[in-house]
Amino acid sequence: MTLPRLPARFGILLIALALIALPFALSAAGTAWVRIANLAILFILLSLGLNIVVGFAGLLDLGYVAFFGVGAYVHALLASPHFDLHLPFWLTLPIGALAAALCGVLLGFPVLKLRGDYLAIVTLGFGEIVRIFLNNLSRPVNITNGPQGIGRIDPVQLGDFSFARTDSLLGLTFNGPMKYYYLLLILLLLVIVINLRLQDSRIGRAWEAIREDEVAARAIGIDTARLKLLAFAMGASFGGVAGGMFAAIQTFISPESFVLTESIMILAMVVLGGMGHIWGVIGGALLLSFVPEILRYTVAPLQQMLFGKVLVEPEVIRMLIFGLALVLMMRYRPAGLWPQRRRQVEASAPGAGHA
Repeated sequence: MTLPRLPARFGILLIALALIALPFALSAAGTAWVRIANLAILFILLSLGLNIVVGFAGLLDLGYVAFFGVGAYVHALLASPHFDLHLPFWLTLPIGALAAALCGVLLGFPVLKLRGDYLAIVTLGFGEIVRIFLNNLSRPVNITNGPQGIGRIDPVQLGDFSFARTDSLLGLTFNGPMKYYYLLLILLLLVIVINLRLQDSRIGRAWEAIREDEVAARAIGIDTARLKLLAFAMGASFGGVAGGMFAAIQTFISPESFVLTESIMILAMVVLGGMGHIWGVIGGALLLSFVPEILRYTVAPLQQMLFGKVLVEPEVIRMLIFGLALVLMMRYRPAGLWPQRRRQVEASAPGAGHA
């Protein structure tokens, strides 16, 4: 006897109800878990943006966190007492996305003919250059406030269409992780829809052709230079959106939030989930967002209970497990935990990975 298959709409409704109820369930264990959920959504946004560059177009980018930083600093500069502008959120977020997209184009121009290790080195250098600029643009004109960062960033204010904040705020003010969760969820759904439309479009097919064989793609008339620049710009814009939301939620940012390790973590989420597969990337981002936090809250108490003291710091155990998981995945699941069907077939083909 086989169980009847539920209609797809019913499954979507269940997922929607679960996402709506999730912050209430997490808040029962403490508001810190709602903040972790918000951080996980930010990482999903970043992973989906990097997936356009790495998964769709096949361009290795190790400096993606630079676009995250650009979006965060644009929002902070336009919505804080630093320049005393206090522009509304609905204006600062697209400006940050456009600024990040422009930086993506500026990065894309010099690397149009680079592939593989050379591309990785250049993008890595770009990410470090942006971080150094953010750290040093405090003199002779104080633009970024240097290593001290920018604080007192305005909270997200919906319904405020003024260009100068006063003590009397208008509309809905986001002053807690619960409200930010739903705003982030709406942005995430919008980004997922854009990704799905891109993947099935002519541009997405052209990116796939470039990823598989750039010479052949150029031979059949695909403008590889324009499409590679478009991939950098589109991916960077999602990073800018995530950066703007990060600055609004944290209300304080500094260059230490945009280091190389963050780029590597975002790339690991894409690779772990399955490059080019939107749902796989989301799964990888969730896994690497929640599992470390679970370890952080459970490893130390467990050691305290068993040995009477903490023998190994949770951060050390987290990195050991993270490294072991990546090694095992590269050995047994080279295409990721949830890869595209075609990538899975290629990875399991005889001789794959030995070329």
